[in-house]
Amino acid sequence: MIRTSAAVILLFSVCAFAQTVKKVPAHYTSPANGKQMYTAHCAACHGADGQGDGPAAPAMKTMPTNLTQLAQKNGGKFPDNHVFNAIKGEVGVPAHGSKDMPVWGDVFRAVSGGHEAEMQQRLVNLTEYVRGLQKD
Repeated sequence: MIRTSAAVILLFSVCAFAQTVKKVPAHYTSPANGKQMYTAHCAACHGADGQGDGPAAPAMKTMPTNLTQLAQKNGGKFPDNHVFNAIKGEVGVPAHGSKDMPVWGDVFRAVSGGHEAEMQQRLVNLTEYVRGLQKD
């Protein structure tokens, strides 16, 4: 069953002559599928492979984090709690800038119909997907 939500996400359109930000409703993605959530909600900025080179990256004031190097930059240990809380919106992420960047925890809560357990499942599975993007 596909549910829609009034939650707003940002999609960045970068063209040769202008950079624009377009707000659209968040689409339902499976809470069990980290890759699907990543592709729908993260790849525009962080890139399909998590290297921070998504099509929206040039429109941002601060380049998106290269998600493939999080463990390497954390002494070889993937920072699960930090990533989980950054996605949820409880950790300030400089590239996310103003509140024009959605707090994904709120977006996932709305897409989940307000069901806290489903929202948590989304955060856990998306965090696990980002863990899988790590490069040595």
